[in-house]
Amino acid sequence: MSTTVQLQRRLQGPPPQDRAALERRAKLLAWSGNAWHVVEFAIAVGAGIAAGSVALVGFGIDSVIESLAGGVIVWLFSGSRGSSHTAERRAQQLIAASYALLVLYIAVEATRDLLGSHHPEASWIGVGLAAFTAPTMPLLARAKRNVGRKLNSSATVSEASQNMICAYLSIALLLGLLANALLGWWWADPISALAIAAIAAKEGVDSWRGDSCDCC
Repeated sequence: MSTTVQLQRRLQGPPPQDRAALERRAKLLAWSGNAWHVVEFAIAVGAGIAAGSVALVGFGIDSVIESLAGGVIVWLFSGSRGSSHTAERRAQQLIAASYALLVLYIAVEATRDLLGSHHPEASWIGVGLAAFTAPTMPLLARAKRNVGRKLNSSATVSEASQNMICAYLSIALLLGLLANALLGWWWADPISALAIAAIAAKEGVDSWRGDSCDCC
């Protein structure tokens, strides 16, 4: 089969019967991810408030944003919107706007903590959460990305990239929490929070521009 024919088939997407099954799988993965994000949000925000950790609270807010993205995918593949380019662009822009709120919150709180020398307490619950999330989110992201590519859906691929960002955030969070708990480096928590904000800002800009699709 020639490269031109393969490219044409990829652009056309799967046949209707296969597309229906893939859309169901995309929605199932989105619902599964959202179920975990609800748990993740509750643990992160609860532990973050208890320890005075802006990084943990920011991580919990990111879970809300990921749930929003998952809900967008469910909406996209409900009814006849699955092949609508306009719907996908709208979804990406909504996600980008939610990222802006996350970045603003973290930047203000982390800067205030650094200037005020606020010392967050150690949070072993937060350490456990980050240690669990870091290796599991890439698995979910890979499954979503595979479905998105088969559907030729930029929104689905973009949503998968959020799960990969969650893994990166988990690593940054884990390093900050451990440095604070084991070494007493109180400033590691707000610095990790600012790293989270920087990653979220980049993804938000990419989503607004529509640069996050690697479907083809």
